Amino acid sequence: MARVVMKFGGTSVGDVARIARVARLVAAERAHGRGLAVVVSAMSGETDKLVGLARASGEGLPPEQFDDEYDVVVASGEQVTTGLLALALRRLGIPARSWQGWQIPIRSDEDHSRARIIEIDGAKLAASIDEGVVAVIPGFQGIDAFDRLSTLGRGGSDTSAVAVAAALEAERCDIYTDVDGVYTTDPRITSKAKRLERISYEEMLEMASLGAKVLQTRSVELAMAKRVPVRVLSSFVEPGEPNPGTIVCDEEEIVEKQIVSGIAYSRDEAKVSLLGVSDHPGNAAEIFGRLADANINVDMIVQSQSRTPRAVNMVFTTADRDAQRALDVMNAARDVIQFEEAQVKRNVSKVSVIGVGMRSHVGVARAMFAALASKGINIDNISTSEIKISVLIEAEYTELAVRALHTAYGLDAA
Repeated sequence: MARVVMKFGGTSVGDVARIARVARLVAAERAHGRGLAVVVSAMSGETDKLVGLARASGEGLPPEQFDDEYDVVVASGEQVTTGLLALALRRLGIPARSWQGWQIPIRSDEDHSRARIIEIDGAKLAASIDEGVVAVIPGFQGIDAFDRLSTLGRGGSDTSAVAVAAALEAERCDIYTDVDGVYTTDPRITSKAKRLERISYEEMLEMASLGAKVLQTRSVELAMAKRVPVRVLSSFVEPGEPNPGTIVCDEEEIVEKQIVSGIAYSRDEAKVSLLGVSDHPGNAAEIFGRLADANINVDMIVQSQSRTPRAVNMVFTTADRDAQRALDVMNAARDVIQFEEAQVKRNVSKVSVIGVGMRSHVGVARAMFAALASKGINIDNISTSEIKISVLIEAEYTELAVRALHTAYGLDAA
C-alpha cells in the first residue's frame, strides 16, 4: 500500500472544531486508498502553558535534575492531541489509533529539550497502517537510550513528520499549515507575492534558515538527506476544494528554474564588530570557538584590514537576543584575543535573495545592489553562497527592500 504522512501544527488542531476539520481532511486523503500516518502538534498555546508549569515547579534545579522531567511535562500536549484526533476519526467510522513515541519507537539522543532523532523502527507502524488503520503520532517527541522521554525542541513536529515518512518509505510528507504554500516572499509585505508550485530542498533550506517561517530548518535538512518529497498546504481548506500547495523536492524535478525563487528577511539581527584584532594564526578560531562554546550562532562574517598595523577588524552578525551575550564573551577574552574595541549595532535586518538559477546566471548581485541603491538603501554587510546573496541593512528599510527586490527579479504576480 502506498503511504502518505500528514502533519498538522498547533493552529490546525487549536480546538475540537479544528480537530474535526483535520479528521475530515484525513478521511478525504484516505479515500484515495493510501495508508496514512498523521503527525500532530499540541493544541495552540498548550506548549507555552506546559513550559510555564514545568519552570514554575522546577525553579532553581540544575539542568541535570530538570531537563528530563521538563520533557515529560511539555510532551504531554501532543499526546492529548493524538487521542482527540483518533476519537474524531473513529466518529467518522475510520479505524484509527494513537501511537506515542515510545511505542513505535522513535529513538533519539539524550540531549533533552533539543534532542535529535537517531532512528525509527517503522515495522509495527507500517504493518498497522497497511491493515487500514490510520496511525496518529505525536510530533516533537522520542525516547532516548535510557527509555526516557525526549523532546526535539520548538518546531520539532515538522522534523518528526519527515522522519516518520522516511521510515515508512512514504511517497510524500504533507505539512498542513495556516498558509496555502511557500510564497516568493511574505504576502504581508507585498500583495504581489505568489505561491510557488515547486521549490528545491536547497532553496527551501536557505529560506527557512533566513527567516521564512513556513518550515522548520531541521525538517528540510532531513527531507533533503532522505529525499522525502514534502508538500506544504493549507489545513483551512475544506475537503474537495483545490489545495495544491507547494512541493519541496529535488532540483532535477523542477523543469523551469527561476534565477531567483524568493526573497527572505530576518529582523532578529545584530552586528558585532571587533576592531583592531591582533592578526595572528588561530585568533579567528579563538573568537568563534568561544562563541560556539557559549551556544551563540553567528553569520555574515567579514574580516577587513584595520588601520592599526598587523591588526584586522572582525565583523559578524548574530541574533539580536544573543548580541549582548556575544559582547560579554568577547570582552571576557579580550586579553587572549587582543582587540582594541568591541561594538554592537542593533536595529538592522538581513534581506536575502535565493535561487538555484544563480548557479548558471551572471548579474544577480548587480541587480540586487542596483535595486537597493535606487531606493536609497545603504548596505552594511554582504554574504553569499552558491544560491543566496544576503545583505545587512537598517531595519527601517526592510519592507521597502523586500518589495524592491521582489520587483527587480520579476517575481511580482501577473
